[in-house]
Amino acid sequence: MSRIDYYSVAPDGLNQIMKVENYVNKTELDKTLKEYIKLRVSLINGCAYCVNMHTKDLIKIGEPFEKIACVSVWDEADYFTEKEGTALELAEYVTRISDQGVPDALYQKVREHFSEKEYVDLILAIAQINTWNRISISMGNRATAE
Repeated sequence: MSRIDYYSVAPDGLNQIMKVENYVNKTELDKTLKEYIKLRVSLINGCAYCVNMHTKDLIKIGEPFEKIACVSVWDEADYFTEKEGTALELAEYVTRISDQGVPDALYQKVREHFSEKEYVDLILAIAQINTWNRISISMGNRATAE
């Protein structure tokens, strides 16, 4: 339950956010990778509602529990490919962008695995889940067992 029915109060604004969401969903980025990015960013931002949602989404698509559980320590676990790890590292830097930006070395590392278009799509996917986290937390959305 939210503090405000924000879709009803500001439908034009939420429709614009949904346009970006629909774009991100249609990109050629791997769906599972996008879900791991959403989960990792939501963990960083402390959005329980989104952590709950994206954990359930990963379970629904058949990801192993052990891999899901290790997403916050991806760099210390053998579950993630180099490509996945690079995307998760980028997600962490973009989410914490005020700390140090996105270093050139990380950009080059990402580009070893992703094209220019995929890089832009990754940035949009990361920005989008950061937007949803901020909306969800600000509106008081809570994780539920349902």
